[in-house]
This record gives sequence, structure tokens and C-alpha cells, in this order.
Amino acid sequence: MDRAQKEAVVEELGQIFSDSGAVVVCHYKGLTVAEMTDFRSQMREAGASVRVAKNKLAKIALEGKPCEGMSKFLTGSTVLAYAEDPISAAKVVEKYAKDNDKLVIVGGAMGDSVLDESGVKSLAAMPSREETLSMIAGMLGAPASNLASAIGAPASNIAGILSTIEEKAA
Repeated sequence: MDRAQKEAVVEELGQIFSDSGAVVVCHYKGLTVAEMTDFRSQMREAGASVRVAKNKLAKIALEGKPCEGMSKFLTGSTVLAYAEDPISAAKVVEKYAKDNDKLVIVGGAMGDSVLDESGVKSLAAMPSREETLSMIAGMLGAPASNLASAIGAPASNIAGILSTIEEKAA
């Protein structure tokens, strides 16, 4: 790899560190090509990406970034999992690491917060953006639904009483 290619990789990694909601650093020693392809496809389905890069270049790209403290995790065979949504990359990595012991979560970063392994696992346990929005929508809709039920209940009760009276009269 010549100097121009290295500069392009550093620039690309810098964009990843700046623009991603979260970056998860994992060791992948021993993963087969098929397993890595499966991991990449699962990440893609979740709207996340995977990037394998030389640790030295990644450390250079981290210089001056808010998540610069993450450079301590860049040792050995590392892969970066990242996404715009801070939760999705962590969820997929956590799920894949449970099923495959060759992928080991080392740490990561979310914004300017550097996360250790347990921090990434906590991040993965949080609901995703879509899940959070659907919960909020459900909470906003519940009072209206309860109000509609409360308003409709007396009419329903009156209709039931009238039909009972009608049946007795007949």
C-alpha cells in the first residue's frame, strides 16, 4: 500500500469515526471467510457496516477526534462495526458474538464516550431507534384510546340495559 492509499484509508476511517453514532471494536481472530461474510450481511441488514483496517492507520485517523481514547482497543486482529444509529451496530455485534466465540467485543465509542466491553453490551441491550419511536407512539395513543373507551362505555351499557328490558317485555 503506497502513501496515497494510506492517506485515503485514514481519511475514510476519520469519516467513520466522525459520522457514526457508535463504533464497536472487535477481535475476529479465527473467523473464516464464510463467517465474516455472514457477519457483514447481518450488519448490512441492520443498516450497519463493517471495516477491517490496519490498527496504525486507525489510530492516526482517531487523532483529534472526540473518541480518541478508543485507540487503546486497537490491538491484534480488529474489525470496526459502525452505524449511524448508535444501537444497531452494537446489537448485531452482541448477537453475533454470542453465537460465535471467535468474534470478541473489545470496546467502542459512542460520540465522545469511550465504552468498554460491558458498555457496548449495555448499549446493545437498549431499544433501537425504531423500537423507541414505536413505544412513544403507543404511549401517545393510549390516552386517546382510553378516552374513546370511556366515552363509548356508557352508551354500550345503556344499549345493553335497553336490550335486556326489551327481551323481558317480549
